[in-house]
Amino acid sequence: MLKWAAIFAIVALVLAVLGFGGLAGAFIDIAMILFWIALIIAVAFAVLGFVAYRKIT
Repeated sequence: MLKWAAIFAIVALVLAVLGFGGLAGAFIDIAMILFWIALIIAVAFAVLGFVAYRKIT
């Protein structure tokens, strides 16, 4: 998911340089949403990992 966020961010930068401000804004919004979703999933998995590790030991 972070890979897709990076791709959308790079495309947004290219579009901004070429003058397509509306499309660049849409792409950067999608990139930010994907980044936050990936961060939330990573934190959730880290918490679940710590909880499962404590139950095993």
